[in-house]
Amino acid sequence: MRHASIAALALLALAAPAAARPLAAIRQDGTLRVGLTGDYAPYSLRRDGGTFKGADVTMAEDLAKALGVSLTIVPTTWKTLKDDLVADRYDVAMGGVSVTPDRAAVADFSVPVMTDGKRPVVRCADRERYVSIAAINRPDVRVVFNPGGTNERFARANFPDANQRLHPDNRTIFEEVAENRADVFVSDGAEVDYQSRRHPGVLCPAAVPDSFDHADKAYWMTRDPALKQAVDAWLAPALKSGAYERALAAAAE
Repeated sequence: MRHASIAALALLALAAPAAARPLAAIRQDGTLRVGLTGDYAPYSLRRDGGTFKGADVTMAEDLAKALGVSLTIVPTTWKTLKDDLVADRYDVAMGGVSVTPDRAAVADFSVPVMTDGKRPVVRCADRERYVSIAAINRPDVRVVFNPGGTNERFARANFPDANQRLHPDNRTIFEEVAENRADVFVSDGAEVDYQSRRHPGVLCPAAVPDSFDHADKAYWMTRDPALKQAVDAWLAPALKSGAYERALAAAAE
């Protein structure tokens, strides 16, 4: 019985909501800490010098301005995204975070910024070949994925029969396909389109009839009703005005 109680407590701890700095503390400190992975263009990309660029860098700067505070960007990873939020290392995660039930269980999401879905990126010669999950889920197909996020989760769940390989750096994972060390990488459509434009004639979105799934993307924040209300109050008009679309377009150039 004692072991069962310990296990139950451990599960509760894993699902504990993130309730770190409330909005009042953020304003008192004068700094908004935004977590970005820096490996997910066009949302966020960390330059060699350590600075960040991307659509959600622009949006983070605008959010901090709307709250009347300065901005501090906190590097994080998809693998540590939840742990870093629960440990109070940042206040809001931005940069293409998909809304999932397990994430919603521990922290609040803003109103959605967009809806996207998983699509394959392949060498252009194979764009008509890998057009379904069944066509990819074969032992002779080399599937690569990055760790810790929904890309890894999707690949492991849908391609169990493929030749799977984890690649540790999402910033260089597209080169694995481009240089024929892998055949398929499945990611969200915005990233697939962005990287295909950066590798013209080499990488192409596979000619799938539709995304393999659909999920909202939103900003993920410590659980404080006042913070969520303030973020949503800033974000809703920004979306309506087209500010987010303009930031995405500028980041994709």
